[in-house]
Amino acid sequence: MKVNECMCTDVYSANPETTIYDVVKIMQDRHVGCVPICDKQNCIVGLVTDRDILLRGVACDKDTKTTPISEIMTSNVCCCNAEDEVYQVENKMSEHQIRRIPVIENNKVVGILTMGDLAHCDKQLGKQEVCTTIENICSCEGKVKNCC
Repeated sequence: MKVNECMCTDVYSANPETTIYDVVKIMQDRHVGCVPICDKQNCIVGLVTDRDILLRGVACDKDTKTTPISEIMTSNVCCCNAEDEVYQVENKMSEHQIRRIPVIENNKVVGILTMGDLAHCDKQLGKQEVCTTIENICSCEGKVKNCC
């Protein structure tokens, strides 16, 4: 199964100058837990999750109404392509312990593949494979990756 058969294509992005507060409003309005950060050509330059906002923004006393999202976003974003096989992307998500992965074409965001998308496609992918991927993504080895 290809990623484009399982991914979400209704993706809203923000630019690096968007404030943390405005990205939170996007997440609230769109009912999403992550927002790709794209430059003026719609090329991905970062990704921010609700967890990033809490740990790198709120917990570090950032002023959410004035701080640009670029100060707390993840810059080295792990991505995949729409034509990739889902099992390959599942391996990548497990290896990097990421719950959501932007889908890009020519460095432009065309979708997002999430753990929820994998769960919805479990009949085609196999329940055990999806469960193993989710278990690998969610395992915690005491590593702290966020700091102020």
